[in-house]
Amino acid sequence: MERYLEALLEGERKQARTVIEQVLQKGIPAITVYSDIIWPIMEEIEILRRSERISPVQEHLASRINRTIVDQLQNKLPKRPAKFKKIVVCCSNSELQELGAQIMADLFESNGWEVKFIGGGLTNDDILEFVNLYAPDILLIYGTTPKQAPNIRHLIDTIRSVNAWPSLRIMLSGGVFNRAEGLWEEIGADLFAESALKAVHTLENENNLKQPVNQINRSSRKRRKTANNLSVELQQNISLASE
Repeated sequence: MERYLEALLEGERKQARTVIEQVLQKGIPAITVYSDIIWPIMEEIEILRRSERISPVQEHLASRINRTIVDQLQNKLPKRPAKFKKIVVCCSNSELQELGAQIMADLFESNGWEVKFIGGGLTNDDILEFVNLYAPDILLIYGTTPKQAPNIRHLIDTIRSVNAWPSLRIMLSGGVFNRAEGLWEEIGADLFAESALKAVHTLENENNLKQPVNQINRSSRKRRKTANNLSVELQQNISLASE
């Protein structure tokens, strides 16, 4: 882990590849490399960036190399039988969040899901239009920054109000939702996962996909405050998570 992180932060592409190749040569499965090296290192880079212990250039070097490694590892992941379930994965438009969303897309595809990874930089209207055309079972939004959380809440509210996809579940992961406990519920999502593997494991249970929207997290939603109080609390949580 230390050797790999050092190579990433120094922009040493060859050294980073060598570390991963050595791990694979020891018989470590690619999915374990994803979960035990790539993902935690990505989170460490985010912590270092947020605490200003690395420069923006180092962040970009590390994230780009890490993403290249992920591209090379994808074909080494196991291929499980098709589940005949569809998922759309999107994210906000940054290097780290694109990488996290890509890892999630790779692991869901490996687990037999039909995956559309649309990435970041799209408007709510773009996402709504694609969801309407593709009709996924799950919309997974990864790595939202604090300033984007209200926009995600607006997207979820719009999906609920339109009610054109009554079976659609919305899962949030990463970013501000990992740092502000309970924010994913306040913002109106159905599901939450701290990591890519936990997201896959959560959705392996078919009951999660069959429950009506008004039954998922029903008990927690009963405890929600009024809309005005919730809006104030949302802003407070976002501010705390961004500090």
